[in-house]
Amino acid sequence: MHKLLLALALLAAAPLTRAADAARGQAIYQARCSACHSVDFNGVGPAHRGVFGRLAGTAKGFTGYSPALKRSGLRWTEANLDRWLADPEALVPGQSMGISLPDAGERADVIAFLHSLAKTKE
Repeated sequence: MHKLLLALALLAAAPLTRAADAARGQAIYQARCSACHSVDFNGVGPAHRGVFGRLAGTAKGFTGYSPALKRSGLRWTEANLDRWLADPEALVPGQSMGISLPDAGERADVIAFLHSLAKTKE
């Protein structure tokens, strides 16, 4: 009986995980990222459609990359985007993005949104 109570207590204390929500990620993207980024157009930062699999520092037509990011050799995978959004400077010292998303749930949602974007406009 004590083992059962202990197991139930551990389950109750375990953090709940949830699936990433692309719709929530789109709202977060609009609120936190759209001042500098767009899905389809370069602005202060590069466009994000087709970001998955792209080599960092190589978005077509964007010329404002820091030398550090251009030299980084990073490929934008889910794991690298998560690390980047959590702390860009820790991942690529000398980069020029001045914002982060410290909340893991928000990062997962934004990454799900970015992943949902087709490589080309529909």
